[in-house]
Amino acid sequence: MKKTIAARLVKVLFLSYIVTGGLLLLLAFLLYQFELGEAAVNGGIIAIYVLACFLGGFVMGKLCRTRKFLWGMVSGCLYYGILLLVSFGMKESGVPVAGDLLTSAAICIGSGMLGGMVS
Repeated sequence: MKKTIAARLVKVLFLSYIVTGGLLLLLAFLLYQFELGEAAVNGGIIAIYVLACFLGGFVMGKLCRTRKFLWGMVSGCLYYGILLLVSFGMKESGVPVAGDLLTSAAICIGSGMLGGMVS
């Protein structure tokens, strides 16, 4: 029985967010233990996005076996879309800077695509 693309994407996104959650907990622990600065925390968050999206793209590429870069890019795009929706839902006021939105999108989509290409 063949799994549908949608089921594969849901599993890959679930895996990516589990990795994200675990790594964010580790980053929070490191922040608590070593009183890291803002630059280190921001760098850690970017690294977590890169790792989670790369892993999601890699697994999606392995599952699909054709057009791996495209499916990796789709997984990175969906990861970013969900991240954006959750961020807007939790934000009380203010509009995020457009440059930050584009940078985060490029990081997530590019990392997912790279993961698919490497798989």
